[in-house]
Amino acid sequence: MKRIASFVLFLALYNHNSADAGTNPWAGIKTPVTLGHGAESIGSYTAGCLSGAVELPPNGAGYQVMRLSRHRYYGHPDLKNFIEALGQSAAEQHLGVLLIGDMGQPRGGPTLSGHRSHQTGLDVDVWFLLSKQAESRALAYNERENWNAPSVLRDHSDLIDSRQWSRANEQILQISAEMPEVDRLFVNASVKRELCRTHAGQNWLHKIRPWWKHDDHFHIRLKCPKDSRYCEGQEPLPAGDGCDASLAWWFSAEAKAPAKKLPPPKAPVLPARCNQVLYR
Repeated sequence: MKRIASFVLFLALYNHNSADAGTNPWAGIKTPVTLGHGAESIGSYTAGCLSGAVELPPNGAGYQVMRLSRHRYYGHPDLKNFIEALGQSAAEQHLGVLLIGDMGQPRGGPTLSGHRSHQTGLDVDVWFLLSKQAESRALAYNERENWNAPSVLRDHSDLIDSRQWSRANEQILQISAEMPEVDRLFVNASVKRELCRTHAGQNWLHKIRPWWKHDDHFHIRLKCPKDSRYCEGQEPLPAGDGCDASLAWWFSAEAKAPAKKLPPPKAPVLPARCNQVLYR
């Protein structure tokens, strides 16, 4: 039942248009700010902000950034370095070009709609689509805006679509999970089940966590940087590869029960230090 309650809350938070620009000033800010001498992730992944954000270039070795109009290609320097290293690995192993979705806003904080996380500069979405077109050229602005990330599930079912899923997707997830700065990766439960079918018992599966949606992209979350003393990490992951009864639950009748409607959630309460980031 605890997972059901989490699902109801997830839907409310994911679909809730949290505020307009007048009540959520974070989304209107176009430039980063630095409080001290370096970057600092402040608060939790779902209620925090970012000092000293850096911008990820739209093109790099093995990656290209999508949806540039959203202006969510900022993050902690650790995140920028991670994405560039992951892209380099994809390029060196000829896995295709990573299409990067949301990172964070210039000063982090809550967005106008959609993501409730991505607030401290330590989260990034990566599409499951590994574009071969982007290997030979930089995608045009309209391509970045209009391309969609295809689901890797067949006809809205729990079955993996072999036309969209590939060995390269598995390799990218493994490379990501084995990088020490990664805390966890969120994928659709069917993706986790497929990985358990092909890689059960491997240590890197420990970081691959099932979560609702996430059938067209995976979500990478980094650990709190060592020099960010106000950063709040998540609880430690449970032991094991996760290919057990906890995974089977996601395909149960309880997990698939319709969620009850809840009133719109309140805006997250951010740490007091975020006021300095916002109004600097």
